[in-house]
Amino acid sequence: MMSERYIAARGAAPDSETARRLNDGMDGFWTNVIAPMDQDGDGKVDLREMIAGFRRVLTDPALYPQQIAPITNLFFDLTDLDGDDKIDQGEFQLIYDAVADVPGEDCAEVFATLDLDGSGALDRAEFHKAVAEFFYGNDPHAPANHLFGKIAD
Repeated sequence: MMSERYIAARGAAPDSETARRLNDGMDGFWTNVIAPMDQDGDGKVDLREMIAGFRRVLTDPALYPQQIAPITNLFFDLTDLDGDDKIDQGEFQLIYDAVADVPGEDCAEVFATLDLDGSGALDRAEFHKAVAEFFYGNDPHAPANHLFGKIAD
């Protein structure tokens, strides 16, 4: 469903190159991250297996390069609508509103906190830092905690 929302937000056809890349990336994420969570070998990942698997994956930052970084790069590329290797606030808001249903004013505030150098755009390094901090950080006040919307106080 997330893939379908990204494809729709980009205005891409289901058989487009964008859709193919996203579907291939999500298939890779399934193959490399989710499918190995199937501990009982039944070909399904139930809630218990998924929780245990994500606890394992998301508590070891050393796994980021092989398991999380590829999908982060894919989402960066899909959010970078004009292909300039930066995500500006408009691109961020369009995609995050469509995919994560983050309200506009929250999106602007989240974007500003993630734009660490104040350039008005997120570069790939800032985006990776935010995703890594979101999954592996332990600072409850870190800007990346709001990557998918503000957390209510």
